Amino acid sequence: MGKKVKIGIIGVGTIGSVHAEAYAKVPEAQVVALCDLLPERLQEKGKRHGVTRLFESYHDLLADHEIEAVSVCVPNRMHAPIAIDAFKAGKHVLLEKPMALSQKEGMAIVAARDAAKKVLTMGMVRRQSPDAEVVKAAIDSGKLGEIYQIRIRLIRRRGIPGLGGWFTTKGESGGGGLIDIGVHFFDLAMWTTGLWNPTRVSAKVYSKFGSPMEDYHYISMWAGPPKFDGTFDVDDYAAGMVRFGDKATLSFEVAWAANAKDEQMLEILGTKGGLVVGGDTVLLTEVDNMMADIKLNFKQDGGGFPQEMAKFVAAVKGEAEPPATGEQGVIAMRLIDAIYASSAQNAEVAV
Repeated sequence: MGKKVKIGIIGVGTIGSVHAEAYAKVPEAQVVALCDLLPERLQEKGKRHGVTRLFESYHDLLADHEIEAVSVCVPNRMHAPIAIDAFKAGKHVLLEKPMALSQKEGMAIVAARDAAKKVLTMGMVRRQSPDAEVVKAAIDSGKLGEIYQIRIRLIRRRGIPGLGGWFTTKGESGGGGLIDIGVHFFDLAMWTTGLWNPTRVSAKVYSKFGSPMEDYHYISMWAGPPKFDGTFDVDDYAAGMVRFGDKATLSFEVAWAANAKDEQMLEILGTKGGLVVGGDTVLLTEVDNMMADIKLNFKQDGGGFPQEMAKFVAAVKGEAEPPATGEQGVIAMRLIDAIYASSAQNAEVAV
């Protein structure tokens, strides 16, 4: 094993701790510094993760020459400013999803990466899961034939995070469930199929459950508890259809909250077979002129955040390509921008 890559984590809320715990499982990585605006949380997380170099200003962390790479785990509004400053400081960057508030900001991040000649990896952890890799391998081997339709159904019955906080404040987050969780499955759909050319979209987003906040009933709340003196001005449900030229379509439903059963499902239809991801991963095809449903088996352990961090570190060391590129992040942002524009205009729009 060679020299460890020294990592700094900017933002040590829930996802920042997830990154720290994942890096701890990567032998080639060492988290040496943490940064957070909240002093008490910073001290607590420093003790939890065994890190003594603590900064309240990300500029001070970036000025530390020993740090080679950073994970950016802050509210969406700060993704672009911090990532760009990190590149200017000569750091490699793992940037949590979504890339930024807009395609324009995403393109500025990529330009900063190019100027710095550093690595940028997007935090698209869903594609690092074992089932996603099996699905991509099946598609790449031609088992589905020509792909012409994708369907995403990503439903939380009651799953609004941090009600009243930055998640539900458009100026901080850029949007609601669509940009928060929908981005994972848009990325997964495009990555597995290789369809990175969304051309037109017709969609509508809704906000039905988060306001008034006192009327929102739930069982649990990630990033809670609610802040009833805060803001809810984002979407909690989105539906629509995306065209990929004349080659394929993608229909989607994404909800933070809806009167529907919880569901995570990706369905991909091709001329030779179809795939359903969600619960079991099943290939629907024909064998000897008979209909056949083939359950795809794979190792259940592994994947996820530790694999994402391991691939990022390998890219930093020049041993591999980034597992999710900045260019792909820009495409996902362009699609999300178009979905919001279509909803606002009540019309189909170009992506």
